[in-house]
Amino acid sequence: MTFAACAALLTACSPQKPAAPAAPATQAKFNTSLPTDELMAHVVDPASFIYWKGAGEEVTAKGVHKLAPTTDEGWEALESAAATLIEAGNMLQLPNRPRAPEKDWNAFAQQLTDLAIPAKAAAEKHDEKGVYDYGAKIYQVCTNCHEEYVIQPQLKSTGPAQGNPLPPWPADVKAKQQKYVAAH
Repeated sequence: MTFAACAALLTACSPQKPAAPAAPATQAKFNTSLPTDELMAHVVDPASFIYWKGAGEEVTAKGVHKLAPTTDEGWEALESAAATLIEAGNMLQLPNRPRAPEKDWNAFAQQLTDLAIPAKAAAEKHDEKGVYDYGAKIYQVCTNCHEEYVIQPQLKSTGPAQGNPLPPWPADVKAKQQKYVAAH
């Protein structure tokens, strides 16, 4: 019995053979056939708009209306929107998505993710000011990216808008404008 106990002890204390390497993981496959403009329209824009609608105030003739959620469901909608934006920043960097210059594109996408993380935390804490502040920072990233990748390329290809690119004022608004001008 003593010999068997010693043999077992020596076996337990001897260096173990390293485990066989794990089988290589399957290469990740990404289907990025959804065009970027559709990804923006169906994922990024709706999530952004939901988040932004939960921040700040709306001032009308009837007074000031706070836009912050008043229910747990409303705050959950902001959290979900921010979570979507976290992942949207990652999706924008997947193969075949970045636009040239890729360095700038990826930097904007990473900024979106980096800002959406504390934006989600602000919503989780029901922090109205935090939601407003991070919503503004996300908005700035979006407008900077759109300036570089949408507005400037469009201006280079078609030039500035010709004539009056805005639709005409509705008749009732135009009448009020004319009345105001005549009175002043």
